[in-house]
Amino acid sequence: MMQFYKKRDFGTFISDSFAFFKLYGKNYFKNFILLNGLLLILMVVVIVLGFREFFGALFGSNISGQSYYFEQLFTDNLGMFIICGILLFILSTALMTINFLFPVFYMRRLAEGNKDIKTDDILNDFKTNGRKVLTTYFGLTFLVLPAATILFGFSYFLIIILIGIVLVLFVAPTLFNIITFLCYDYFNGNRGFFESLSYAIRSQFSYPNGRENSPYWKYWGSTIIMGILFYIVSGIFSSVPMILYFTTLTTTTPDAQFEQNPLGGSFGILIFFLYGVSSLVSTLLMNVLYINSGLMYYDSRTDLHQKMELAEIETIGINE
Repeated sequence: MMQFYKKRDFGTFISDSFAFFKLYGKNYFKNFILLNGLLLILMVVVIVLGFREFFGALFGSNISGQSYYFEQLFTDNLGMFIICGILLFILSTALMTINFLFPVFYMRRLAEGNKDIKTDDILNDFKTNGRKVLTTYFGLTFLVLPAATILFGFSYFLIIILIGIVLVLFVAPTLFNIITFLCYDYFNGNRGFFESLSYAIRSQFSYPNGRENSPYWKYWGSTIIMGILFYIVSGIFSSVPMILYFTTLTTTTPDAQFEQNPLGGSFGILIFFLYGVSSLVSTLLMNVLYINSGLMYYDSRTDLHQKMELAEIETIGINE
């Protein structure tokens, strides 16, 4: 049984993140897929059916130089694209919220001593905390993530004067940790949404007692290492559909229909199916970052470390 509320250093965050999945990975991902499966399937269906013609026309018009075809398709199917866009926005933001909160509820149950966690347990956590879940959904979707996107976008824009490269390397991991800390704290304490947001920001730079060294560097270092590993592995999977697409373009003599819509027919379905699989893999891999950030949150709660250690000692005494 892993101990959650304790101090960790940079290396321990990484090793314990992998140890977590070694201990609980099978049960964790089984529950994750059962809980998110329907939303993931719906997203893939919307992308394949709603945007297959759109992307096919986009690539096809670029290849043959017929930009008017793309404009005509967009105009003729504007209503469908708007409906699909709205559905995709709702599904993606709902999936985003569940992805952020699933590890929060799962790790909280483990920290409380639960071992055999079932999907019904996590669903019950979502239902019991329904009001907080809705607050998190709207808070993340319309406040926190837009603000984070603007800040990250500004840093990214500054790449043109080189200093942006350094800013992005620091801003991206820090923003990610703030967002995940917000979710963990909002459902592991008695603070309100904005109080948890304040704690999430402050805890990146100092411990609550204010007497220990800043944890920023170990939090930042752990997140950026795990982020690099994530992008390498997910990049391999996400590149497969595009490699297959461009390989087909260069090795096949295109007819008029293929030039007009190279993603039409069975080939288009295959490309978007592979894209759906790569998206699923990326979604699963993101959990490594969520768990890593969760361990950081438990590290930041120094006010609970001694209390939890005493509780564990008492539990061991009872079991003996």
